[in-house]
Amino acid sequence: MLELTLAGIGSRFAAAIIDTAIQTAIVLALGIAIALTGVSGVAAAIATLAVFATFFAYDIAFETRASGRTPGKRWTGLRVVKVDGRPVDFRSSAVRNLLRIVDALPGIYLVAIITVFVSKRNQRLGDLAAGTLVVREKRGEVATTPFRAATALSAEVETWDASAVTAADVAAVRQFLERRSGLEPDVRARLATSLARRLYPAVVGPPEEVAPEWFLEQLIAIKTARTA
Repeated sequence: MLELTLAGIGSRFAAAIIDTAIQTAIVLALGIAIALTGVSGVAAAIATLAVFATFFAYDIAFETRASGRTPGKRWTGLRVVKVDGRPVDFRSSAVRNLLRIVDALPGIYLVAIITVFVSKRNQRLGDLAAGTLVVREKRGEVATTPFRAATALSAEVETWDASAVTAADVAAVRQFLERRSGLEPDVRARLATSLARRLYPAVVGPPEEVAPEWFLEQLIAIKTARTA
């Protein structure tokens, strides 16, 4: 996994306060706009849809389009990722956010608070169902070095079929390759091995014995070459 530190109750609550304030401001602005234009059946329907979209689509849109960060999470240095460190996708974000209805019970997020305390990885019910984590970003603590994939592939690597490797997988590998220079040697080796073992079965053609980081570098190189 590539996340740094699991987020606790306090930071998640602070992020929720910021996001709720933004959502409330949006709803109030919509209400004022509709009131000024006159109340009608159509306006009421639009208002209902707008409120639903604000309180449910808000988190999903930001998490899937802004690397797991709503404005509140960005402000507090948090982000949502999958349990294996990959970026959150629409399905997992939708599941975790729709289950807020249960997590919010009995109106003060008591279910969520209890679940975060008792789960090993600070997950509420929505996170457990979606396979996601909320993590803290330690800005500036891990060095990053832009990774440039090889432009000339060896004849052996050119024969690999990596079509089953997804864009999310590529993003996770590239993130590791850019951050590896700032990781402790044992952490670097463990992450490289974990990623290589997970993605090796999805690639046709590589030799049976490969160095994890070399495999990951070549995987990015071939995916880059075939999407250029």
